[in-house]
Amino acid sequence: IREQRLRFAHNSPSSSYAHKEDIVSIYKRRGGSDNRNLSHNDWLQTVQSEPDVISMSFIPITSLLNGVPGSGFLSHAINLYLRYKPPIEELHQFLEFQLPRQWAPVFSELPLGPQRKQQSTSSLQFSFMGPKLFVNTTPVDVGKRPVTGLRLYLEGKRSNRLAIHLQHLSSLPKIFQLVDDPNENFSQMSRDRKYYEKVYWKNYSHVCTAPVEAEEDLSIVTGAQLQVENHGFKNILFLRLRFSTVLGAMSLKQPEWDGSPGLAPKSGLISTLISHHFTTVQRPAPRPADVNINSAVYPGGPPVPVQVPKLLKFVDTTEMTRGPEDTPGYWVVSGARLVVEKGRIRLRVQYSLLTAILPDEDGLEEQ
Repeated sequence: IREQRLRFAHNSPSSSYAHKEDIVSIYKRRGGSDNRNLSHNDWLQTVQSEPDVISMSFIPITSLLNGVPGSGFLSHAINLYLRYKPPIEELHQFLEFQLPRQWAPVFSELPLGPQRKQQSTSSLQFSFMGPKLFVNTTPVDVGKRPVTGLRLYLEGKRSNRLAIHLQHLSSLPKIFQLVDDPNENFSQMSRDRKYYEKVYWKNYSHVCTAPVEAEEDLSIVTGAQLQVENHGFKNILFLRLRFSTVLGAMSLKQPEWDGSPGLAPKSGLISTLISHHFTTVQRPAPRPADVNINSAVYPGGPPVPVQVPKLLKFVDTTEMTRGPEDTPGYWVVSGARLVVEKGRIRLRVQYSLLTAILPDEDGLEEQ
């Protein structure tokens, strides 16, 4: 019987038919040539060139680089592309900006223990019996590194000192070159009283809600400072920014304001109602939670009291940032403004898209 089976395998074609009660059964070999006249031995020779998938397993494409010297950066770049899927024509610029991001000032520079005296005498008070909100007026400068986000923060043991923090890249992308603004270190404060807006009571502290922007399209933020000035019987909170200019670059589109549909002179009750009316339908879907890859001791921020700070009802500490998940993934901060919404001081941030002009692009433009 075994000899007959072997003889059948040797002489049988690659497929056969069987008729039974008007049912046609087709027997076909898996893989190899479809030529029915081939013998079994001849058909075996064709399987390698024309295989038929019977089972399949998927492996990460980066696993193909295991053991290859210097493959770590390439694996990281592949993982970034597969995760965020930036436009292929902008991949080089996207990868240049995927550097570690950190907040300034760093956590180790913030005083966590008890302080014998208040570091800043500047303060805000929004009602007669309300608590004082001290203001940290120390300038925050990140040097020649692009800023990618801003946040207001309540520092100190009692979380009663308002400060501004900057999120920036750990180093300058190689395709960019930054120079300091030759005109001024920090932007001038607006003297237009139409931007002075109360937070709670009219006769107490106000906030200057004027947009702070650079005059040049290629200027980006590299520093920030909060400042308090006395105007009559009330203090006014100002935001000042430091700008640097990007050399050899061009702007891809008009700057975008994050968190605000427009730039009305006032940002209080009337503008809030108007913006809410016209933007309720167009409200974007909630963005997914960011994957935290920060290996710092306190990845979520410096330690804060367990109890919710009382002054949080006057300050919105939401982080306004844009990263690789925001297409095309290389936004930089080019402006900001303070606003007052529902009795809380908030930040609105302006972002720009700048791209480096490569040497071959200059040649094409001259031609």
